[in-house]
Amino acid sequence: MSKKSVRDVEVAGKRVFVRVDFNVPVENGQITDDTRIRETLPTIKFLIEKGAKVILASHFGRPKGQVVEELRLTPVAAKLAELLGQSVIKANESVGEIVKAQVDALENGDVLLLENVRFNEGEEKNDPELAKAFAQLADLFVNDAFGAAHRAHASTEGIAHFIPAVSGLLMEKELDVLGKALNNPERPFTAIVGGSKVKDKIAVINNLLNIADNVLIGGGLSYTFLKAQGYEIGKSLVDNEKLDLALSFIEKAKEKGVNFLIPVDIVVADKFGADANTQIVGVDGIPADWEGIDIGPKTRELYADVIAKSKLVVWNGPMGVFEIEPFSHGTRAVAQACATTSGYTVIGGGDSAAATEKFHLADQMNHMSTGGGASLEFMEGKALPGVVALNDK
Repeated sequence: MSKKSVRDVEVAGKRVFVRVDFNVPVENGQITDDTRIRETLPTIKFLIEKGAKVILASHFGRPKGQVVEELRLTPVAAKLAELLGQSVIKANESVGEIVKAQVDALENGDVLLLENVRFNEGEEKNDPELAKAFAQLADLFVNDAFGAAHRAHASTEGIAHFIPAVSGLLMEKELDVLGKALNNPERPFTAIVGGSKVKDKIAVINNLLNIADNVLIGGGLSYTFLKAQGYEIGKSLVDNEKLDLALSFIEKAKEKGVNFLIPVDIVVADKFGADANTQIVGVDGIPADWEGIDIGPKTRELYADVIAKSKLVVWNGPMGVFEIEPFSHGTRAVAQACATTSGYTVIGGGDSAAATEKFHLADQMNHMSTGGGASLEFMEGKALPGVVALNDK
């Protein structure tokens, strides 16, 4: 990685502003999945052990520059204290005189969690004055929020213009794993692209066709590829404006010698819901008034076989509506294939990560990315503002 990390700088006695991604799911005041908090513990513990004064900042939900009581980080502070085994001071604001006084009172090894940074109107606008106010709290900025690195916000990008800025250990790991996958992959390299919309994955597929050996297509976006080739797709999801583009990807794959696989059979349903009637049909047999909802068993077998022979697998996007049990089998089969292959598996955050968690296979993957949108943009070959702003080695 070409950016400095927290390992490359002196932190003892320093006030260190750490941008984390604590945007965790909460129901009735209880955190239902603390993965994002646990993933940042190595960085926080590193700073505590080195004697830094740790100031943590995160967004939570979409308060749109207003104070929203249900979106305070109070439950996060309690969970973090439990995971760290030490007290965490919780601020009620993220900037201002009271916060400054709380920072001034910190001893080496103390941890202060600021209030939701998105309570400030200037956060998502990357307001320089707010960024400067964050910077004035600290001597060093550490960005450990890979999940927010594709956003140029005051606490992810703006602050880096005012004080020295380095990556945290999670950010470093994410960039190393994804960077190696895209720039120097072990081969055969298989990319699995699913999800519902073609437009969300255009740039990803386009970039992967330049680097992958195999590209496996699934989910709602596969029906655009099928329709582009002249198949009846019934009431399946389709992006009619992207049919020519879908054909151009198939052609590009042929030119590049990429094994570009589209489903050969489909689970179709007569309506959207767990109580739907379903049948398995070949891609040439989708009834006009039914919709494709998952990849079929032959496709699952075909994809699992390719995954098993791969040295590197990067997966982004489910194969079907995995949240509904009758439509979960395709995504489950791909998750199981990723879990059992001897190759290195990278799960690109978002729905793919949620699916592997749901199927209790997450611990069998080599790397579970914490950034859905950030992983996607990284896989598109885009520069991430929160990374670009960090100091070079």
